[in-house]
Amino acid sequence: MTDSLHIKPEDFPALDTALFQRPSLEALRPAKVSSHAPRFLMLYGSLRERSFSRLLAEEAGRLLQAMGGEVRFFNPSGLPLPDDSTDSHPKVQELRELVLWSEGMVWSSPERHGAMTGVMKAQIDWIPLTSGAVRPTQGKTLAVMQVSGGSQSFNAVNQLRVLGRWMRMLTIPNQSSVAKAFLEFDEQGRMKPSAYYDRVVDVMEELFKFTLLTRDIGPCLVDRYSERKESAEALSRRVNQAAL
Repeated sequence: MTDSLHIKPEDFPALDTALFQRPSLEALRPAKVSSHAPRFLMLYGSLRERSFSRLLAEEAGRLLQAMGGEVRFFNPSGLPLPDDSTDSHPKVQELRELVLWSEGMVWSSPERHGAMTGVMKAQIDWIPLTSGAVRPTQGKTLAVMQVSGGSQSFNAVNQLRVLGRWMRMLTIPNQSSVAKAFLEFDEQGRMKPSAYYDRVVDVMEELFKFTLLTRDIGPCLVDRYSERKESAEALSRRVNQAAL
């Protein structure tokens, strides 16, 4: 809230002081702490029968479950290309419902031609930034991972970070990039012991902790002055229009 002792309109001529808020620890203390298991949605970017991005996501999902989380996967098979169908398509609806259900996500993509796959990008493109008054991804946590057929690279995870920021997600600092992924999984699809596996454990631990820290205060963390101002202006226009 505006503090008249410290914020004077004449000192900040470009600022709407009525909408300015001072961040406080009190506002960051949740009114109610969730008791249910943290909810994680796993997305992967390949339709191959032996998809290493899926195997990596499955390994990460097992770890999240072992930590006490609830995990769900979205199978992208059958998802239409963006704009090649309407959002009433069953696969689109399934994806969007899972996104709304989740409190955190893991995005796992192969690197293909130096970038994330089209399968991965199509899933993210079908997730709306806004849906009515709801922002499906805003304030939710995100961990990014990639697999490569050759030497280690970070192209895909870097691109996924850009998308996570665009979707207004809290993308954790750590990430996983598995080089020569075909050597890192056994015949049963389980990841072999390695420094790569250890990093996956690190990333999932960090994601779980960040989710516990932020899931009950997400609305406060992503509350923005510019959006409060826009909402106030929209309300003013509507009220003034109604008065005509």
